[in-house]
Amino acid sequence: MLRRLAAGETPEEVLAAHPRLTPEGLRAALLYAAETLGAEVYYPVPDKAA
Repeated sequence: MLRRLAAGETPEEVLAAHPRLTPEGLRAALLYAAETLGAEVYYPVPDKAA
Protein backbone atom coordinates (compact mmCIF):
# COMPACT_ATOMS: atom_id res chain seq x y z
CA MET A 1 0.00 0.00 0.00
CA LEU A 2 2.71 2.49 0.92
CA ARG A 3 4.72 1.43 -2.12
CA ARG A 4 1.72 2.21 -4.30
CA LEU A 5 1.59 5.75 -2.93
CA ALA A 6 5.34 6.10 -3.44
CA ALA A 7 4.88 4.92 -7.03
CA GLY A 8 2.47 7.78 -7.68
CA GLU A 9 -0.97 6.33 -7.02
CA THR A 10 -3.41 8.64 -5.33
CA PRO A 11 -4.91 7.77 -1.95
CA GLU A 12 -8.24 7.31 -3.74
CA GLU A 13 -6.70 4.73 -6.09
CA VAL A 14 -5.17 2.85 -3.17
CA LEU A 15 -8.49 2.85 -1.32
CA ALA A 16 -10.31 1.60 -4.45
CA ALA A 17 -7.78 -1.25 -4.80
CA HIS A 18 -8.26 -2.23 -1.13
CA PRO A 19 -12.02 -2.06 -0.42
CA ARG A 20 -11.63 -2.99 3.27
CA LEU A 21 -9.14 -0.17 3.86
CA THR A 22 -10.60 3.04 5.22
CA PRO A 23 -9.18 6.55 4.85
CA GLU A 24 -8.45 6.44 8.59
CA GLY A 25 -6.59 3.14 8.17
CA LEU A 26 -4.50 4.60 5.37
CA ARG A 27 -3.60 7.60 7.52
CA ALA A 28 -2.73 5.27 10.41
CA ALA A 29 -0.39 3.29 8.15
CA LEU A 30 1.33 6.48 7.01
CA LEU A 31 1.69 7.69 10.59
CA TYR A 32 3.12 4.32 11.66
CA ALA A 33 5.67 4.41 8.83
CA ALA A 34 6.65 8.00 9.64
CA GLU A 35 7.06 7.27 13.35
CA THR A 36 8.97 4.06 12.71
CA LEU A 37 11.38 5.69 10.28
CA GLY A 38 11.63 8.80 12.43
CA ALA A 39 12.96 6.68 15.28
CA GLU A 40 15.85 5.38 13.18
CA VAL A 41 19.32 6.57 14.12
CA TYR A 42 21.73 7.11 11.26
CA TYR A 43 25.47 7.06 11.71
CA PRO A 44 27.68 8.52 8.98
CA VAL A 45 30.15 6.15 7.42
CA PRO A 46 33.63 7.70 7.17
CA ASP A 47 35.00 8.14 3.69
CA LYS A 48 37.82 5.62 3.29
CA ALA A 49 39.51 7.82 0.68
CA ALA A 50 40.06 10.62 3.18
